[in-house]
Amino acid sequence: MESLFQSVNDLFNNKKTRKILVKLRLPIALIFIVAVIFQIKKEFFFWGLSISFTGEFIQLWCFAALDKQQTIARRGLYAITRNPMYLGRYFIILGGIVLTGNIWLISVYTLFYYFYMVNRVKREEKTLKKVFGQEYSTYCQQVNRFFPFFASSPGRGSSLKSLYFFKWKLFFQNHGHWNLLSVIVVYCIIAYSVFW
Repeated sequence: MESLFQSVNDLFNNKKTRKILVKLRLPIALIFIVAVIFQIKKEFFFWGLSISFTGEFIQLWCFAALDKQQTIARRGLYAITRNPMYLGRYFIILGGIVLTGNIWLISVYTLFYYFYMVNRVKREEKTLKKVFGQEYSTYCQQVNRFFPFFASSPGRGSSLKSLYFFKWKLFFQNHGHWNLLSVIVVYCIIAYSVFW
């Protein structure tokens, strides 16, 4: 079983495979959206919408706290988990899959995303440790990688004020507005195909 996991991790860390997937991400997303539209069950629409917009809310909050390669993101949701952006993205896509009501598809996606997220985050952490050194290592000791740390104060030492951080300049700089618009447009198309 361990060798199977290692093989899957190796696949997700293969540079050529990653490069191909990055180039094909837009066509893959469009194919996914079209495929989901034909599988949507009307009774799951509001469940899927709610899950996706929960993920979108998480991502928007992250965009407004992330100053890429300038400072360690410790504010906003980054005060309670080091990788909230990936959790938000997981829920956005999960909501789209929930529209189908297909538990097998949900399970396969969750497994695929787990390997994607774990391997990508490990690569990013190596880079961030090189860029920020001991400061990032200390942050890693204070804040969990994926599961939010909920206690009397976020991040075991940061203030509650840092959790509520939201900076519009960073939001626009990180293209949060375009991300929100794209999710709204996709769900408008889905709603149109389901209800009209």
